[in-house]
Amino acid sequence: MELACLFRAWCWSLVAFTMAGAADWPQWRGPDRDGTWAETEILERFVSDVIPRKWTVPIAGGYSGPTVADGRVYVTDYLVGPPQTERVHCLDWQTGEKIWSHTYDCTYAGFGYTAGPRASVLVQDGNAYSLGAMGHLFCFAAADGSILWSRDMHREYAIRMPNWGIAAAPLIEDDVLIVQIGGTDACVVGLDKQTGAERWKALADDASYSAPLVIDQAGRRVLVCWTGNRIAGLDPGNGQLLWDYDFPWEKWPIAIATPVWDGRRLLFSEAHQGTLLLEPSAEPLGVVRLWHRRKENLPKDEAALHCLNSTPYIDGDYIYGADSRGILRCLRMADGRQVWEDRSAVPEDRFATIHLIRQGDRTWLFNERGELIVGRLSSEGFTEISRAKLLDPTLDQLRQRGGVTWSHPAFAYRHVFARNDKELVCADLTAAAE
Repeated sequence: MELACLFRAWCWSLVAFTMAGAADWPQWRGPDRDGTWAETEILERFVSDVIPRKWTVPIAGGYSGPTVADGRVYVTDYLVGPPQTERVHCLDWQTGEKIWSHTYDCTYAGFGYTAGPRASVLVQDGNAYSLGAMGHLFCFAAADGSILWSRDMHREYAIRMPNWGIAAAPLIEDDVLIVQIGGTDACVVGLDKQTGAERWKALADDASYSAPLVIDQAGRRVLVCWTGNRIAGLDPGNGQLLWDYDFPWEKWPIAIATPVWDGRRLLFSEAHQGTLLLEPSAEPLGVVRLWHRRKENLPKDEAALHCLNSTPYIDGDYIYGADSRGILRCLRMADGRQVWEDRSAVPEDRFATIHLIRQGDRTWLFNERGELIVGRLSSEGFTEISRAKLLDPTLDQLRQRGGVTWSHPAFAYRHVFARNDKELVCADLTAAAE
């Protein structure tokens, strides 16, 4: 018995040593929801045109990107059945072996693009929170998958289902779990993260697919929610509306990209209306429009950034993003005018997708062909350093052009974790792996 205890202690100390200096990716777009990968000692370029996998495990369809925390990987998927079910999986990060999995009945109705769940699992303080495409919300004990509480948000809040289902990734601020669901008089809902009890509900807006975030404004925390009708600043503790900016949808709600915050300004970009830059104000508490550029309002020789699945980013005096056809664009922060465009990162097509992840002075680009690109984006242009294949496109997410890989990857423990509609893979990106 004593030897067994010593062996277990040695194993845990080995795991701790292995993960020393490593960083989790515990929620949508990383630790700070800003698409930044802070780890160092990462390879400079790939040694071949195919990235070796550390492991691969079979999964079913879904748009949700994986998340990684405390040595475990979380991902959700969907089985068409019968019966139709959604699943939440927890895997060992080093081996891909299943730690636990939860399956529940879930019949998709009232929306298109039915490949599977959209929202990434959020992990915090030993709990894992999942939100399904029909509004099933669970809080699990992250280590063993036991259900601590659950809510059927569709039934309880009379969700007016958006065209592409419930997609906005949950957010936690202090002890409140915040979800955008588009319920009747409850577009955004705050729940006690420990019990699931309602703390507040706000707005009668349609839901969008854009994940909310919290910013510091005039000495207070402000929840920024981009709904189907407007951009709203709420008190994350009680849901009180602090300010709003009218930004109604055209044709249908299509806001997918996460709002971007650089500490001074808020950036929003979507396929129909282009890119909008706001500056928060202190007295009165609100926002001021700096500029709004869309291609329909510009001379024919000028361009605008219209993002779809991809979230742009701000770096100093410039904005970088991929538009709804997969064209990389650089804009001047001062006025939104285009500095350059580049069409080499992914074949140009309708809905073509590139996810941009910053890591030091480099940007990692994961495109819809399943390629991972190491590059640099500057006001001078896009420089591709290295490119290799990580995943094959699959057809569940989009039955066009041989399929796509639209799910956002996770970067943790100097590895990349990515999925399509058939498998979840892990690959080593440490400098020693070159």
